[in-house]
Amino acid sequence: MRIEVLAVGTELLLGQIADTNAAWLGEQLASAGVDSHFHQAVGDNHARIVLALRTALARSEGVVVCGGLGPTHDDITRQAIAEVLGVPLRRDTVIAERIRAAFEAGGRRMPESNLRQADVPDGASTIAQRLGTAPGLVCPVGAKVVYALPGVPYEMMEMFTRGVLPDLRRRQVEAGGGGIIVSRVVRTWGMSESGLGELLAPRIEALDAGGGNPTIALLASGMEGIKVRITAKATEEAAAAALLQAEEEQVRALVGASVFGIDAQTMESAVADCLQVQGRTLGLAESLTGGLVASRLVAVPGASAWFRGSVVSYASEVKRDLLGVPPGPVVSAEAARAMADGARRVLGADIGLAVTGVAGPEPQDGRRPGTVFVAVVTGDAHPVGAELQLPGDRDRVRQYACTSALDLLRRHLSNPG
Repeated sequence: MRIEVLAVGTELLLGQIADTNAAWLGEQLASAGVDSHFHQAVGDNHARIVLALRTALARSEGVVVCGGLGPTHDDITRQAIAEVLGVPLRRDTVIAERIRAAFEAGGRRMPESNLRQADVPDGASTIAQRLGTAPGLVCPVGAKVVYALPGVPYEMMEMFTRGVLPDLRRRQVEAGGGGIIVSRVVRTWGMSESGLGELLAPRIEALDAGGGNPTIALLASGMEGIKVRITAKATEEAAAAALLQAEEEQVRALVGASVFGIDAQTMESAVADCLQVQGRTLGLAESLTGGLVASRLVAVPGASAWFRGSVVSYASEVKRDLLGVPPGPVVSAEAARAMADGARRVLGADIGLAVTGVAGPEPQDGRRPGTVFVAVVTGDAHPVGAELQLPGDRDRVRQYACTSALDLLRRHLSNPG
């Protein structure tokens, strides 16, 4: 069964608000085993809403419309649905009295315009409103259906769960369908989207040739790295989980050490897991990141068990006097190693991690903006380090440097040899 999501509201097209409803609905539909191949957004224009509805119904078995059920002149979803159905609107007196009673209960006078929310396309049924005033609509279109829900997120979510989802499941059973769609996100750092795509291309082609279940998609997520989303469909949860697990193992085998987590796992939580398992503590020395790395680490619950602290050695004198950085450029591999060793010593940690570099916009020590040096020093292995050239403006360089520093530490802890 295919259901399309249609968001109504000019404010969505102008970028005044983000369409979080469509994202939530997509997740709920997938969990119910319902395909959603298209999402649309349309402004508050009668002709364009009608066109969007007809387009959606031409390629899907149903539509979930969000927004345009309010009492103002630009709330015209009901009228557009009635035109698509070829029926008039009728005023539901029961709903009208409920709306009037809701205002009276709050000690307010009801504007007459609110009665527009009691107008229902002939032949449609309603979903009672529990959190606001506008009821939802269930509108049969032959064998297909249009659901209309309020645009207010908490109203929409409650009404979809209570009134739409059970009806969708009933229709699935009647159509002989069903099942679930589940996804898992494999999170990576250190590879470009194109490089990762080339690496996974043979596997993606093999899956497509075998029927496309599961599927793999790449999601470039900026500061969060490149995500590999695996999606599987099955009639039962256990079978879908088995498909996901098998494909995750395939992806890990191909991508290797660039994988740092699954689903919501962050780079800092991956580092925390390594430190906890090994029973080791960490001390930081930060220059261009100015405490950002420490801030991310202390956001992990229980960080006090393995995180000793951070020296924000922004000034060159602090690097030399407190951390023991020798004379010479402070943006260098040598300075990063000395900072890491100094952090380990000053903070009494098992491991020292340091990051120094040029955030920009001006060069420093003969290094161009985006040049970053990271070092990891332990008491039982040779120091490891990396020289990076990171893209973007000052803020992006600092954020990328945080994740890159943590990633170097994670890789070293995972494979200290």
